Amino acid sequence: MDEQRFNMSMRKFLKEVGVTSQQAVERVVREEGLEGKGKLKVRAVLTGEGTGLNHVVEGEIDLG
Repeated sequence: MDEQRFNMSMRKFLKEVGVTSQQAVERVVREEGLEGKGKLKVRAVLTGEGTGLNHVVEGEIDLG
């Protein structure tokens, strides 16, 4: 396996996940008027087609 190629591809994917996820959260907070209303519980699930990958990250975002 070409480690450098793998790492670059992984970074590109994770950057896209981070940026698009932030945009999605910001959009729903704005559209649903959630600003200043406590915390938003969130969960991200990462799966890999054809693999046993099933990684779950849960957390809270403070809405100010």
